[in-house]
Amino acid sequence: MRRIVVFTMLALLLASSAHAIRIKDIAAFEGVRENQLVGYGLVVGLNGTGDSDQASIHIQSVVNMLERMGITTNVGSIKLKNVAAVMVTATLPPFTKQGNQLDVLVSSMGDAKSIAGGTLIMTPLRGGDSQVYAVAQGSVLTNSFAFGGQAASAQKNHPTAGSIPSGALVEREIPNVLAGKTTLRLNLHKADFTTASRIETAINAKFNSAVATTTDPGSVILKIPEAYANRPVEFVAALETLEVRPDNQAKVVLNERTGTIVMGENVRISTVAVSHGNLSLVIRETPQVSQPTALSTGGQTVTVPRTELKVTEESRRLMVLPEGASIGDVVRALNQLGVTPRDLIGIFQAIKASGALQADLSII
Repeated sequence: MRRIVVFTMLALLLASSAHAIRIKDIAAFEGVRENQLVGYGLVVGLNGTGDSDQASIHIQSVVNMLERMGITTNVGSIKLKNVAAVMVTATLPPFTKQGNQLDVLVSSMGDAKSIAGGTLIMTPLRGGDSQVYAVAQGSVLTNSFAFGGQAASAQKNHPTAGSIPSGALVEREIPNVLAGKTTLRLNLHKADFTTASRIETAINAKFNSAVATTTDPGSVILKIPEAYANRPVEFVAALETLEVRPDNQAKVVLNERTGTIVMGENVRISTVAVSHGNLSLVIRETPQVSQPTALSTGGQTVTVPRTELKVTEESRRLMVLPEGASIGDVVRALNQLGVTPRDLIGIFQAIKASGALQADLSII
């Protein structure tokens, strides 16, 4: 039954790899990407689970915040248990407009026991250029708890990190990378000469002109046609839906921990003979007690060892795999030997060592 499931999964993988893929799934336009944001803030309202006095960074932060609000206080006179210093992170999608909302992640920096139930105070989120792009604030959700005493404690999930859904408002927009452009660069997720050439051919056939050119296997240069001079969005939309069959390197991936084997459709082997058999040795000790006969004199009760030894060696045929055998031929031939997925891992390693496997072997 397990072998049938493996055959079915391989058949589905091979069938899906034979179909073309949309360009938007294998490539992206230069500049159209997400941007990471980060900020430092304070979570207040904790029930005595905040940072301790040893982590003085939150105390200094509270003093600075109060001074900005016109309240003067002394650092040494403040004792806080309901405040935690946190780092706030978010991802800014491309073409996000001012006023859009973002999800944020809140993570404790100090020795707070839990930030569950706390509220994040207004925190500016900055990009790599140190500019503020969003501001975060709201109630922190952790889906966890942590309670304890001197002799026992209980905890569920991770109480020192949480999230605020739609907790940030975008204040600054990223410049439009498509505005005023006459050429665009399409970057492949995985550089490949054949795939780049196929994308170039598909785009030029779509627009009936030399719109696309390739300079390296990782990108395709696009010249916006005159008909789309003021409509770059429509031009990009027309490109993204084009279907291209990507080309991949022949590769076999083995996972020794789980016994998983994944092979690409381009895997080929040279002529090779394979035989596989297992040697099983079973040793069983069943000691017996020997007693003297009734009414005998001078006898002793002793333990007599009894060892049962059984050796079993599986008989396997020598299977010849012809040169140029495809992935289906390899799987069918090896399964005729009656091997398990874990046995296949050792067989593929041996075939690779013999130089007969025309593919990259990756062990994870």
